[in-house]
This record gives sequence, structure tokens and C-alpha cells, in this order.
Amino acid sequence: MSFAVKKYQLNKRTKAFKFLIDQLGYSMNEAQKLIDRQRVIVNGNVLIKKSAYIKGEIGIIEFVPQTQNIKPFFQTQDIAIFDKPSGVLIHPRNRKTEYSLTHEIKYLFGPKANITHRIDKETSGIVIAAKNSKTEKAIKRSFENREIKKGYLAFVRGKLDSELFIDQPILKNRDFSEVKLKVYIHEEGKPSQTAITPLHYYPEKNITLVEALPLTGRQHQIRLHLFHVKHPIVGDPIYGVTTSVAADYLDEKLSHEERIQLTGASRLMLHANWIDFTYQNRFRIYSRYNFADDLNFCQKIPL
Repeated sequence: MSFAVKKYQLNKRTKAFKFLIDQLGYSMNEAQKLIDRQRVIVNGNVLIKKSAYIKGEIGIIEFVPQTQNIKPFFQTQDIAIFDKPSGVLIHPRNRKTEYSLTHEIKYLFGPKANITHRIDKETSGIVIAAKNSKTEKAIKRSFENREIKKGYLAFVRGKLDSELFIDQPILKNRDFSEVKLKVYIHEEGKPSQTAITPLHYYPEKNITLVEALPLTGRQHQIRLHLFHVKHPIVGDPIYGVTTSVAADYLDEKLSHEERIQLTGASRLMLHANWIDFTYQNRFRIYSRYNFADDLNFCQKIPL
């Protein structure tokens, strides 16, 4: 289980915030999140009002980290670098999520440790974790200021002969009634640029290994941009297929076999290969995972 209820007995009528901060040691921000996320139970009832006084049996629904023995391959006193396997979530989706990389990080380094950025569940590769709140804020600020560079590898459909610079604005989808995609290319979207370099073409499978450098950090940017130039990522069940197939995948109606047949693989063939950042020192860290070997899991793409 990811969450468990820890119970306390409060005999004196006390403000909820004061109890959480003074007696349980939560920060003001942590206490507010506990109440907002309905994780404070008073005599069997969920606490809604932050200003409420409480007394009696108090239950706190706490996150209990689990481990699957994923270890960082590089770390300092403040940071840890992980090679996330494909299929592992970055954060829990809800209280029923049994495992995510957040579980592992908090299991290893304690409740103050956190992930500083996101990659998709099916994307493998490098993730930076901060071991404390100060480091987390500093690295997230560097991401926001575009001071951190990342390089990805991807297997794409077809033969790509030359470098591409894709400069297409990306807009978040606010209306899912017609199109279920989270983002799409639209002139009213935010500026988005991706540089693509072909590394090797595999004629026996009609697949090209490319390096993708996102110069901006939009959600699903690399996937959407490669789809736009008609070289979708192998295994992409959202941006590499028709909207009806994507809808079936998102509605969990697409079978494992159908996905392989329609996309060329059972997972998204995208890998976070390196990251370049500065925190006290300059780091350029490369993934230890040999992504090129995953060509073996790709099906031949029709010409």
C-alpha cells in the first residue's frame, strides 16, 4: 500500500494547523496540502476547513514509500541521478498507485526528497532527484529558466536522411469532447523547438535512430514534433496513429497485440539519454542504459 492512516489522540481542542505544525512537525505548506488533499480525518470525518478546531481521534493519511530496488547510478550529498525504466511512473497517480519513482526516492532519502522534473511513464532514462527541499527548488528554477539541457534518443518510423529543426507551436487541449490528445500543433500555441539529428538507419526494419534536443519544454513535445514531420516514434500509441486508435488506447480498449501491430512496439521508444546542468558544480550525465539494443523489440515498419 502507498498510503496508511496514522492515528493520534488529541484531548485538548486545538486549531488544526497548530496541531499539524506544532505537535506533528509539518511545515505550513505541508499542513495546507494535507488538508487540501483530504488526508486529515477527525473522529472518522474528513477535515475540510483549514481554520477548524479539532479534538479526539485524529487520523493522518501518510504516504508510505515502497521499494523495487531501483538505485541511483550517480549521486552527491544533495542530488541523485536515476535511470528510470520504461513503465515506471514518476509520481503516484492516486492513493491506489502501488509504486512510482517517487516511492523509491522517498524510501531511499526520506520524505523531503523529491523528483525535480517529469518524463512520461513509458519514456526511459535520466531523472534528477533532489534530496532536500532547497536543492529541489534550485533545480526546478533552473528548468524554468531553461538553464538545463537534455538529450533524448528515439527510434522513429522510416528513413531520416538529414538534420531537422522543428519550430511548431504547441497548444494544450482544453476540450476533450472531440479530440482526446493533451496537446496539438496550433498557431495559437506556445513557441516550441526541437532539433533532430539522425544517427543510424536500420533498413531491415525501416527505422531510424535519432537524437532529439528539445530547446523548449512543452508536454509531449518530442513525440508531437516527430509525428508532425511524419516520422513518429516507434511504439507511440497517441501521436503515431489515427485519432480513433489513440482514443482506444487512452480508453484502455487497445490490446497489447494491436498496439504492437499498429505502432511497431509495446512501449514508447523514447529515452532520456543525457542531461547537462549546474548545481554547485557543472554536470553532464549520460544514461548507463544501452537504448540501441531496444531495436530488438521493434517490429519492421512497412515502407
